[in-house]
Amino acid sequence: MVLTSSEHNALEFLPICLRLVDAPVVLVGGGTVATRKARLLLRAGASLTVVSPTLSNELEQMLTEHLGVWRQARYSEVELRGKTLVVAATADEVTNEQIYHDATAASILVNVVDSPEFCSFIFPSIVDRDPLLIAISSSGRSPVLARILRRKIEALVPSAYGRLANFAGRFRQLVKDTIPLDTPRRLFWEQALEGAVAEQVLADREDQAEQQLRERLRDTSSLHVGEVYLIGAGPGDPDLLTFKAARLLQSADVVLYDRLVSPAIVDMTRRDAERIYVGKRQSDHSLPQTQINQLLVDLAQQGKRVVRLKGGDPFIFGRGGEEIELLAKLGIPFQVVPGISAANGAACYAGIPLTHRDYAHSVRFVAGHLKGGSLEYDWSQFQSPMETLVFYMGSVGLPSICAQLQAHGRSGETPIALVERGTLLDQRVLVGTLATMADIVARAKPRAPTLIIIGDVVRLHKDLSWFGQAPS
Repeated sequence: MVLTSSEHNALEFLPICLRLVDAPVVLVGGGTVATRKARLLLRAGASLTVVSPTLSNELEQMLTEHLGVWRQARYSEVELRGKTLVVAATADEVTNEQIYHDATAASILVNVVDSPEFCSFIFPSIVDRDPLLIAISSSGRSPVLARILRRKIEALVPSAYGRLANFAGRFRQLVKDTIPLDTPRRLFWEQALEGAVAEQVLADREDQAEQQLRERLRDTSSLHVGEVYLIGAGPGDPDLLTFKAARLLQSADVVLYDRLVSPAIVDMTRRDAERIYVGKRQSDHSLPQTQINQLLVDLAQQGKRVVRLKGGDPFIFGRGGEEIELLAKLGIPFQVVPGISAANGAACYAGIPLTHRDYAHSVRFVAGHLKGGSLEYDWSQFQSPMETLVFYMGSVGLPSICAQLQAHGRSGETPIALVERGTLLDQRVLVGTLATMADIVARAKPRAPTLIIIGDVVRLHKDLSWFGQAPS
């Protein structure tokens, strides 16, 4: 029984990579489209001949720079003699189809631009991280869709990945000689290219990367030491993650996350990664901080790549310093990836600039959670009308915050905003004054996470609000 391509879902085009260095290639056409194809062919090192009565200025310059040949003539079958590959990029459909038939008869690879039915090969959309190349093809169905996907991939693949590929190539034989068995060698490279060695290369510290790689080769026990990535998950919107955070999240073997990290961000982890919830609520800690710190150590010592996801930025009221202190003491590799803080994210999505030439020259971040039922601050320091106050974790303590600021001299008419679930689709902004806000919040009953912004900059919310709900 013979299956047709539709029955066994055969590939219409098989992705391959051609070595074209010094290969004789002919390009028929001299316009804009031909110029784009010539740029790729010359980049690949082809010995290029262009056949066309006329040339674009750019194409003529490229041929001069790369010692290409221009045959100022119309196409004829003789142009294919001795050629490895031909590209047809003319505006004449009859000529293009003839080139396809001539090339096919001569067993020459042929591409007729924008006509997949007349192609034995097609040009994919390319993410270029030379020598690392990522090719995307729609089999000629939708080149625009392929380009859109290319842009998405380019955003996720750092430009330095080409440097990483070259680095790995330099040590490929050494690693093969040192670790002759396939499986252990593969595991070694996976750890190197997804761990601390790769991060050193991506940070343009190849000397340190080489030192670490050689140390791991000398002592195979080091292959079983993991690494911890302390990552700021931002205020909630997954699109606000940094590229580095998204990349490291995909490399994790296990992820520890708290309640301030949105489910959409947790879902960006690998499907096979273990997920451990370590969140805290008011008077309800699922895991004490000391146990979280020790868990990071234990998992890393098992050789795992561990991501600790923290809402906002880990070094702004995130206890990030405490969590990596033990790692540093024990010599466990770790990295800290900053995130967009809750203050930055929530304020921007609420249309409230934290500083403004006319309203505030500085901003102060303050922890707003109660200790022993009260807030112990020198409230006289919070009285400047030209300074914005931002209280984190302050929803429970809001009545005390409003009362203390007024008791120490701040006007009851001072504007205040509470941003509920900032940057998320159900974001809500409650606006009032120090005198009225406690009653507003009591009626509205906002859900965590919330952020409190106090100062004249809140007046701008009405005109600058752009995300989600209408201004309150």
